Amino acid sequence: MLPDPGVCPSRAKGGGPGCAPTCFRHRMPASARLPRAGLLLAFLGALGCAGRVPGLSMAEGDTLISVDYEVFGKVQGVFFRKYTQAEGKKLGLVGWVQNTDQGTVQGQLQGPISKVRHMQEWLETRGSPKSHIDKANFNNEKVILKLDYSDFQIVK
Repeated sequence: MLPDPGVCPSRAKGGGPGCAPTCFRHRMPASARLPRAGLLLAFLGALGCAGRVPGLSMAEGDTLISVDYEVFGKVQGVFFRKYTQAEGKKLGLVGWVQNTDQGTVQGQLQGPISKVRHMQEWLETRGSPKSHIDKANFNNEKVILKLDYSDFQIVK
């Protein structure tokens, strides 16, 4: 029987704040550990304790992820980086954004999965008012235990 999703089993038994690794290790048989991020995200979300990592102020139960992105189209000279930074900050994400020599914009997003997904949609469809987005690529997505950045920066 699975525990109440709002209560981490290791914490209920007096365990420390390192909930996600403990829950993951004790609740999933070795044969079910597939190297697929989707399975891991679903499993940690079902446990309801993946967001309880010391030193983070993210929403409880929302798994943290990191993803790299590159946006193609008319995305330079149209304040795309500034709008990307503002949208990321509005969503409570951290990371960075920069122009490339190839005329694209690239960067990295980190934060709760629901907020990162919202930002990915924004990068694919909205951008800055004067931009024209042809496509956006996302890669190197991974679950993280802590954020690598403290804010969202424009890299020059």
